[in-house]
Amino acid sequence: MSSFQIIVGSMLGGTEYVAEAAEEVLKEHGHSTKIHFQPNYSEINKKDQTWLFCTSTHGAGDFPENIENFIHDLKADDQDFNDLPFFVIAVGDSSYDTFCSAGKSIQNIMLDKSAKQLANIFTIDMIDIDDPEEASANWVRSIIDQL
Repeated sequence: MSSFQIIVGSMLGGTEYVAEAAEEVLKEHGHSTKIHFQPNYSEINKKDQTWLFCTSTHGAGDFPENIENFIHDLKADDQDFNDLPFFVIAVGDSSYDTFCSAGKSIQNIMLDKSAKQLANIFTIDMIDIDDPEEASANWVRSIIDQL
């Protein structure tokens, strides 16, 4: 089975639960996972991995503090990621004009690096979704079933 690096960007902790729900589904399907609540770019394996980003957006469309250094290092890395599959779960509030901006930015960074996007970004609107963990789990389940 595949190996997943789950990279979490969270300010208040809610996105951590979303990531854990996604991790549970991956494990149920026999995949190995490693979850990174304080992601350090140099410590995250890129070889024979799939990256799953789970992030909220903070402030005026900013990355959560815990993932800022990771994003900086990711942008600075000049290698081509054409062998690195990824997908993104973005958590936000659609009453803000920066709805899920951090997740959308991550998606664009990865695409600019020629990484292989496995699915369109999944946005969780905290206004409309009562159970973001269940929504995350169901979405990951649908993606895994297609692989």
